[in-house]
Amino acid sequence: LNHHTEATSMLYALREGLRLVLEEGLDARFQRHKLHEAALLAGLHAMGLDCYGDKEHKIPVVTAISIPDGVDGESVRSMLLRDFEVEIASSFGPLRGKIWRIGTMGYSCRQKNILHVLSALEAVLIRHKLSIDAGKAVQAALDVYDRK
Repeated sequence: LNHHTEATSMLYALREGLRLVLEEGLDARFQRHKLHEAALLAGLHAMGLDCYGDKEHKIPVVTAISIPDGVDGESVRSMLLRDFEVEIASSFGPLRGKIWRIGTMGYSCRQKNILHVLSALEAVLIRHKLSIDAGKAVQAALDVYDRK
């Protein structure tokens, strides 16, 4: 037997989340996540950033990025949050300080959010002295959206 009682609010949250998924439709939801993943990846590549891991096993809702050499990953994350209200994750264990993780899932998986995170990350990386061609990340993402 279960030794505790589930919080009622969590059950309502689950119900609402499932209602939203069913309202959108699974196929439409899967396609939306793939589209925004493609736009994010195009923007990251335009900045010269490398994704971490095997592309064959990547899931569309989380993108791991190798932190460029010489860049203080925690300083970048702090500035993103403070100046742009964008929160990206670091990692744990042996990958701590080596990768960032950007989530593109659920409600936050929208074009305006992808464009915002790309422009914010680009601006912050330029402030951290990384050589990036300003504007290319957002343009690359917009190219993906134009093809949809």
